[in-house]
Amino acid sequence: MSITELRNNLERLKGQKIQVRKSLVEIKQEFRDARKSLHLHEKAKEIIRIVGLETQTKLQFHISNITSLALESVFPDPYELKANFIQRRNKTECDLTFVRDEMEIDPIEASGVGAIDVAAFALRIASWSMNVPHTRNTIILDEPFRFLSKNYQEQASIMIKEISQKLGIQIILVTHETALTESADKIFNVSIKKGVSKIKTGSTT
Repeated sequence: MSITELRNNLERLKGQKIQVRKSLVEIKQEFRDARKSLHLHEKAKEIIRIVGLETQTKLQFHISNITSLALESVFPDPYELKANFIQRRNKTECDLTFVRDEMEIDPIEASGVGAIDVAAFALRIASWSMNVPHTRNTIILDEPFRFLSKNYQEQASIMIKEISQKLGIQIILVTHETALTESADKIFNVSIKKGVSKIKTGSTT
């Protein structure tokens, strides 16, 4: 091999060395960027986790508080509602239970006197109050206390009135139970005669 060929090979190898060094510098920079991105991702993930826990805690308090207050307003020996957030199938689900004397009870099993009806009503109110801004200030309910004992219907009427006033929400209630209308601002009696609906304004006194 001639001196010229050796010089050419040397220059070629020098060029390859320079290229390798350049590639190594780029790889190191990419590694640093990737490590920085991973750190930011992990930090963001932790922030999301903390915010999620705080949100769940606030939701748990909000749901439990409103529902427990509603139950307390209607029943002499009320249940408290407990909201438990549980991870299932990579999703956060909310289990609701009634609590009395430190014992947890399935709400379905405790619905004999309409406790579940009152809880369901309060949950709808809690759900509405968490929407910011509120899409509307009116809730229409059809027979929401159909399983509530007549002994507690007057207290339920007072509870509905108090919630309406405190939250500034109009509640339109469709019911066959006159006791549930005791605290209403307006009452409309609807009757059907020969297939024709007739509406008559009732007394609120």
